[in-house]
Amino acid sequence: MAAVTFCVTAPETERLDRFVADQLALSRTVASRLIAEQRVTRDGAPLRASTRLARGAVVTVELPAERPPRTYAPAHQELSFAYEDEHLAVLDKPAGLVVHPGPGHWDDSLVNVLVARGTALSQGSSEGRPGIVHRLDRDTSGLLLVAKTDRAHQGLTRMIEQRTVERVYAALAWGHFAKSPVGIEAPITRNPTDRKRMTVLAGGRHAVTHAAVVARFAQTDLLRLTLGTGRTHQIRVHLAHVGHPVVGDAVYARGGSRRVTPSERRAAEQLEALAPRQLLHAARLAFDHPITGARVNLRSEWPADLVPALARAASDETLLAQRNPLQYLGFFASDE
Repeated sequence: MAAVTFCVTAPETERLDRFVADQLALSRTVASRLIAEQRVTRDGAPLRASTRLARGAVVTVELPAERPPRTYAPAHQELSFAYEDEHLAVLDKPAGLVVHPGPGHWDDSLVNVLVARGTALSQGSSEGRPGIVHRLDRDTSGLLLVAKTDRAHQGLTRMIEQRTVERVYAALAWGHFAKSPVGIEAPITRNPTDRKRMTVLAGGRHAVTHAAVVARFAQTDLLRLTLGTGRTHQIRVHLAHVGHPVVGDAVYARGGSRRVTPSERRAAEQLEALAPRQLLHAARLAFDHPITGARVNLRSEWPADLVPALARAASDETLLAQRNPLQYLGFFASDE
């Protein structure tokens, strides 16, 4: 049995079950079970799930020994792989696919699809996430790392923590940045009134996103984004926070086309109508292989379902026939 001890730095936490889930990257069900089993204590005294902790409180969480891995129902879906060997794989995740099993998606996640494919998966760093090193939102497409062995998983996790894995995203965002490049640094935590959303809030987890404008269009900017940290919904939350939400983002758009100046609003509405989802794509992934040390440098082009919206934003119908629209627009120029 392992124990984790941490000190609260925020003025006050949310409910203990939610706070523990967020801090230890657990599901709320697992966090609640730990509290019910009296494994979460302060000064040796068990705490209740509804407890709210003040700044300076020291909490200890006893984590039980690992349980035997659960089985995962196989699910069938075509996947495209950008790289694969016996240690790891990088797939080009389609939009609409949840990465790991969870409420509402116990049997149709990426993990279930990989099981059906017969892909070996590491046991992962937390329950229910075999092979998962990092995540992409359900409706975000692009390059995603998967570990096949525990050794590869440990190496990749360490590299991500040390920020030596380059993760670069392409996004179409409303409005225009006043300067480029720009760093967005703002703490992120769960929205206290809506648990499915994240928000910028004092006392949240430190988060940094770097943004650069690749192309400027009439109502939008095409952005190249790199992660300084890896928080849930980080890019979407940070862009919304600075007033440039991702086009097509149903959760964080904050008005979307309605934010555009009246003279441009009709065109913005037409663009928004062409967005089937958030226009955010994990376009580049680069890292040193955790086992061989060889450099792995991968690209993923702008997905077909988002090309019509990009062409409308750019007022360039030739983009519809381009096989490599991001390259055409100079997105990968700085990698060459």
